[in-house]
Amino acid sequence: MSTQTITKVPLLDLKAQYDTIRPEVDAAVKGVMESCHFIGGPEVAALEQEVARYSQTAHAVACASGTDAILLALWTLGIGPGDEVISPAYTFFATAGTIANNGATPVFVDVDPRTYNLDVHLLEKAITPRTKAVVAVSLFGQCCDLPAIKAVCDKHQIYLIEDAAQSIGSEWEGRRSGSMCDFGTFSFFPSKNLGGAGDGGMMVTQNAELAEKARMLCNHGAKPKYYHSLVGTNSRLDALQAAILRVKLRHLDRWSERRAQNAALYNRLFEGSKVGRPHHDTRTRHIYNQYVIRVPNRDALKKHLAEKNIGCEVYYPVPLHVQKCFAHLGYKPGDMPVSEAAALETLALPIYPELTEDMIRHVAQTVRDFVENA
Repeated sequence: MSTQTITKVPLLDLKAQYDTIRPEVDAAVKGVMESCHFIGGPEVAALEQEVARYSQTAHAVACASGTDAILLALWTLGIGPGDEVISPAYTFFATAGTIANNGATPVFVDVDPRTYNLDVHLLEKAITPRTKAVVAVSLFGQCCDLPAIKAVCDKHQIYLIEDAAQSIGSEWEGRRSGSMCDFGTFSFFPSKNLGGAGDGGMMVTQNAELAEKARMLCNHGAKPKYYHSLVGTNSRLDALQAAILRVKLRHLDRWSERRAQNAALYNRLFEGSKVGRPHHDTRTRHIYNQYVIRVPNRDALKKHLAEKNIGCEVYYPVPLHVQKCFAHLGYKPGDMPVSEAAALETLALPIYPELTEDMIRHVAQTVRDFVENA
């Protein structure tokens, strides 16, 4: 196939993924339908064990979404009104929305200009006597510097949660995302490297007591059933989702490696151009949930790619500290210059495992031609 014959490249093609594992997925779904065990049960329990093992943690607790995973982790740690929780300013809204939904106050910190993860050098000055926790994000599939962040948290005796929604399988010097903090939280939203057929989430921890409390809070605070020592909520993962995710987990490393190979090809094709390539910290295993480039004329490029039927997306156009709902916190434009610049200049390109080399070359050439002629 020549690149001239390519007329469309989507940002993500879940149908292409499904086609490679259709018999396994269909059999897993059929098994759940025949069992008629839709909530909890052996599929969910098995997925929890498999995700715990995969993430190098002792315990995993399934829940209804990645957002709920953060919300419940904060809730389990007793965070609420009067507490402050530190979050990066450049991330998906759930990172800070869950802090506010627990009644706590988000405190924003700027990000590193290369990785877009929380800038560890700015963390300590954001800590006050009210600080109860840090939610550190491993953005776009690259693990943040958790050992350095944890050292600061331990010094000040505050909790550390890793929002690992985009980074399941990512590593920092051989240690997996989710394994180096009080809680790691995963999302199984369909666009993730390990994505379900709907919403789903998981909390992982090394602490048995925290895992038990989180599990109770997911089930109305009951243990045993109908006996409530806590007031919890209903945040459970469906057995159908668990069965599908168990199939996909078996393929996850292969898919993540293919994403990394695609990223390497993009990097070679953009070499010597004005396109800013993603920074890969050599201490990490980058799983490339997103391949994010940086260009000064981002919005014009996005429009051009849309006209060429090439999928792309802006992650994220408005940093959290200047979101309207957080206006009462008193932040203003200019407070987080790195986050604000990233919001104006970054663009995610297709990176999914089923991309062909010709498709990647077509995308890269289209981007280069536009940027160099702009």
